[in-house]
Amino acid sequence: MESTHSTPRSEARGMLRVDTERRFLPRFRNRGLAPSNVSNKAIRIFDGATAIVTGGASGIGRALAEELAKRGCEVILADLQIELAEEVALEISASGGKAKAAKMDVTDFPAMQHLVQETVKRTGRLDYLFNNAGIVIGGYANLYGIEDWDQIIDVNLRGVINGIQAAYKIMMSQGFGHIINTASMAGLMPGPGNVAYATTKHAVVGLSKSLRAEAAQMGVRVSVLCPGVIRTPILEGGGKYGNMLIDIPPERVRRLWQRLKPMSPNMFAEKVLNSIAKNKAIIIVPSWWKLFWWINRLSPSLGMFLAQRHFQKMQKELGIEGQTVEPETL
Repeated sequence: MESTHSTPRSEARGMLRVDTERRFLPRFRNRGLAPSNVSNKAIRIFDGATAIVTGGASGIGRALAEELAKRGCEVILADLQIELAEEVALEISASGGKAKAAKMDVTDFPAMQHLVQETVKRTGRLDYLFNNAGIVIGGYANLYGIEDWDQIIDVNLRGVINGIQAAYKIMMSQGFGHIINTASMAGLMPGPGNVAYATTKHAVVGLSKSLRAEAAQMGVRVSVLCPGVIRTPILEGGGKYGNMLIDIPPERVRRLWQRLKPMSPNMFAEKVLNSIAKNKAIIIVPSWWKLFWWINRLSPSLGMFLAQRHFQKMQKELGIEGQTVEPETL
């Protein structure tokens, strides 16, 4: 009768095999060289992977798409600005990368679902979903109309929900995938003068943290991206589809943002993808913005006090102290 106990020599061989796989298979996967029976059942970082990036035609989305392509990922740039998305996709392809453009309104769930399903059918996988599309509607809270609330919630929050709803079950069935939701530092600290935007970004942070804790057992990763100030079109006028409810001379706005040392989108994308490869939960870039996160975690009261003081100072600098309207009489 055969013994059910392992010999010391067989145990050593087993330990060596496990250690070798642990050490070298991740390297092969990163280069797209892992055996097919392994790489097809695990996320690829990033070579040979497939990624969808919403809002991929400009700003942060474009920079992420370009950096993903440099690292060997096939990228689908999903954006309402289809002509611009097609131009970016052509530039990526001309540089040796793989990219496609798709017209996408992130508030349209059937369209988002169709894009995800078509991508998986064509490529056989979906490694990354970047729920990145977003807008800003800036101004005092009493200036908002209900239509402003509807618009910013539909894009910034429901757009993220639509992406998750379209991709999460597919990633679960694959046994792998990574969902990256773009929030903001405004999702980690008070945002006076930008209440609606901060509301949606706090919601995206909460959604991402909760889903990460739930999805881990399914093999699905979730991260939330909290940019500081990045040099993108959203800094002026809220982006193409955003709005500012207060009239501020553009040169004053530029001067204010310049003091906060905006990072270039390309440098930002490099740092973000390095953190995604490490499966970081909350990604804050530039890293010096973590100071504000720490303050608001350690002392929320101090964080609110500092936000109020900064807001008052900013109003004076921008010359908008008196730009409010009286509340409507009920």
